[in-house]
Amino acid sequence: MSQAAYRDGAISLARDGVSAVNAQQRGAELTIVVPTLNERANIGLLVARLRQSLAGIDWEVVFVDDDSKDGTILAVREIAAGDNRVRGIRRIARRGLAGACLEGILSSSAPIVAVMDGDLQHDETCLSAMFAILRGGGADLVVASRYGDDGSADGGFTRLRSGASRLATRLAQLLLRTPVQDPMSGFFMLRREIVDTVAPRLSRQGFKILLDIVASSPTALRIEEIPYRFAPRLHGQSKLDSLVALEYVGLLVAKMSGDLISTRFLAFGLVGSAGVVVHLAVLHALLPHGLSFAVAQTAAMFSAMAFNYTLNNTFTYRDQRRRGWRFVTGLLIFAALCSFGVVAGVGVSSMLYSEHSRWWVAGLAGAVVGSAWNYITNSAITWRRG
Repeated sequence: MSQAAYRDGAISLARDGVSAVNAQQRGAELTIVVPTLNERANIGLLVARLRQSLAGIDWEVVFVDDDSKDGTILAVREIAAGDNRVRGIRRIARRGLAGACLEGILSSSAPIVAVMDGDLQHDETCLSAMFAILRGGGADLVVASRYGDDGSADGGFTRLRSGASRLATRLAQLLLRTPVQDPMSGFFMLRREIVDTVAPRLSRQGFKILLDIVASSPTALRIEEIPYRFAPRLHGQSKLDSLVALEYVGLLVAKMSGDLISTRFLAFGLVGSAGVVVHLAVLHALLPHGLSFAVAQTAAMFSAMAFNYTLNNTFTYRDQRRRGWRFVTGLLIFAALCSFGVVAGVGVSSMLYSEHSRWWVAGLAGAVVGSAWNYITNSAITWRRG
């Protein structure tokens, strides 16, 4: 080999090396965020599908796992050891699809991010088309829709769940005027800067982060929708339940009120209302048995407190649920804080009533003060984040 040829070859290799280093330094153009809970059997299949469908795109996938008991995060790490496009985030003592999606998106440095489920029901072949629309500047947000032309949810839903999904979609469109055919979709792609802007206003609870993003955006988003067919689940179990439906109603109320009423505060208030019914039922049941009113009232109050605490622990703060011995200590803390709430509420209502306010105004003011005290203090102390 001549000296000139050797020199040219060396220069070519050096250039290739520099190009490879630069490609690594550039990072991903697209991050796919996949929230998971007990999806171990689907991880390898999903990564294999992404490799096939995203050829020519610098991508990465971030699995955000809510501490699955089936070893989901271990499956992610096994694949990540041989493919640096795969990452995993394990969340401890935190629950909720919306919160998981938000953490995954904010962990990305890519200019474009996508959210999809880990159960293989979302069609990964749509990702390249969605990415092309965003990279071309044609939209701020692209939604894979089950209800547009050629879209379908029939394969992945039972008849009951299909009807419930369509009802929830219609409610969102009517109440929030969302310009999306499928605001309940969990499969979408957008510019990360949009999430950076609205992140402080997003709910960490619930399942429908897309609806929250659209409703929380201070400016109108340019939205495109592409159809896809919602496939049947291959492995694992659906995470949807009745609590998710209640969280969805809470999200609608929160957005309709301009976030003045949070989803969690609404849930806390609903539990408190149910607690009033329990209180009156226990009081009514005990009085005919010869007990004094004071004794019956005390028993009713403690019954209502225990009921409220248990329901709040199960539903309102399900992502920070106290278990075992912490459940017992939490009940004691809850009772103590609510006792102060009673004192505060009675004090305010008594003061207003003494100033010749209407009885119902004084009573309502006392209830509001007591409820606000209970919610703020219990959020900060009983169910504080670790």
